[in-house]
Amino acid sequence: MTTHAQARQQASVASRIAALPDLTMDALWTLWDEHFSSRPGHHHRLWLESRLAYKIQERAFGGMKPATRAKLEKIGETGILPSRLQRDADQLLPGTVLTRTHDDVEHRVTVCGVRNFDYKGQRYKSLSAVARAITGTNWSGPAFFGLTPNGRTKGAAR
Repeated sequence: MTTHAQARQQASVASRIAALPDLTMDALWTLWDEHFSSRPGHHHRLWLESRLAYKIQERAFGGMKPATRAKLEKIGETGILPSRLQRDADQLLPGTVLTRTHDDVEHRVTVCGVRNFDYKGQRYKSLSAVARAITGTNWSGPAFFGLTPNGRTKGAAR
């Protein structure tokens, strides 16, 4: 149950994050310097805002568990998802966005629930149906979107 103090803190954090887009770049850099020891080599505003939003939440509510951070770093380094996601795309959480570049076009699919995927405003019952809509050939959807080891399955159309 959320206490009154926790609710105030959550509201304060949310309002601070919501205010980031309205800050001047000078104010954004001042806030950056309060949270980070060095500045990045680029000045992409949305990236700065996203990193600051994370840092504000991290300071208010705590950071990631070391085990979670290690898993995410491993995924980032290897590109290999945990085996439970590789086995079954039905285990993807609603809101997850899968991307795949095919024929120089980036395709984005949103997981809406078990056997419920949104691609370009149309609902599909499987990732394989989405992959077929994109490529015009039969594909394993989990393989097409890189959810299987090496992104390959036997007999997958290429």
